[in-house]
Amino acid sequence: MSISDNEVPYGTLDLLILRTLQTMGSLHGYGLARRIEQVSASTLRLSQGSIYPALVRLEKQGAIGTEWGTSETGRKVKFYVLTDSGRAQLERELRNWESAKALVARFLEAES
Repeated sequence: MSISDNEVPYGTLDLLILRTLQTMGSLHGYGLARRIEQVSASTLRLSQGSIYPALVRLEKQGAIGTEWGTSETGRKVKFYVLTDSGRAQLERELRNWESAKALVARFLEAES
């Protein structure tokens, strides 16, 4: 089963991006998208139309910063880095995710 980027629950992509930057360090947009797909065992497919608007939104929020660098192919590209604000946002989002997971689990485990 494969999940396209338009099926990713709202807010989840931000969490995946922030977590990937926390784990991997700075990455360019294409590298971020491919890493997220790799970790999902290719069950999630991200297009440029979803990853880049999310990166712009996170940058405007101050959760990520940018720095210019050179890609593996020698092209000048923008690398994204997690900021202190982004680390705090990630921690909040992880707590919210755990709470939501626990809530759904209670309903799935409840007897009728």
